[in-house]
Amino acid sequence: MADLFAGLISSKTRVKLLVRFFFNPGTRSYLRELAREFNVSTNAVREELNQLTETRLLSTEKNGRSVFYQANTDHPLFPELKSMVTKVMGLDQVMDSIINRLGDLEKAYLIDDYAQGRDTGIIDLILVGNIDQYHLNDLTRKTERYIKRKIRPLVLTREEFEDFTPRLKDKPHLLVYERDGVPGS
Repeated sequence: MADLFAGLISSKTRVKLLVRFFFNPGTRSYLRELAREFNVSTNAVREELNQLTETRLLSTEKNGRSVFYQANTDHPLFPELKSMVTKVMGLDQVMDSIINRLGDLEKAYLIDDYAQGRDTGIIDLILVGNIDQYHLNDLTRKTERYIKRKIRPLVLTREEFEDFTPRLKDKPHLLVYERDGVPGS
């Protein structure tokens, strides 16, 4: 599945930029930060950022001497690109399986690297609700083989999640699922 973008887009740097910005559209980054993260030259990143900016897939904001880049959520292709990135990262499979098979899921958060659009190979999830741990372990193993990424779920009851919420505010996090009618939503 990760080869999907590689088959469509020949530039590995462009693929990384699309994943970085379109998975979590609130992410903002600047040139040197991206070059360091991707371990490529600033020129390689600059060239791709310029192309994505020219097509208006990315927007820019200048802050002092730094230019910050971010996904342009008003672009007509934004919903499709976001959906493609989610599929490439395998999260659509993870969430569909969790929601349909694990019991009473109230909320699911993606935290840390993936919440920032960084495809590090380890997906950290917080699952809130009454989850069947046996099915979760089985599903995690099967999904990991399919998407070729490690999944680390943290299962919390609603009460445990309320106690955990202050620590969540200090971490990059992204709400990826919320059941309708959940109190405190």
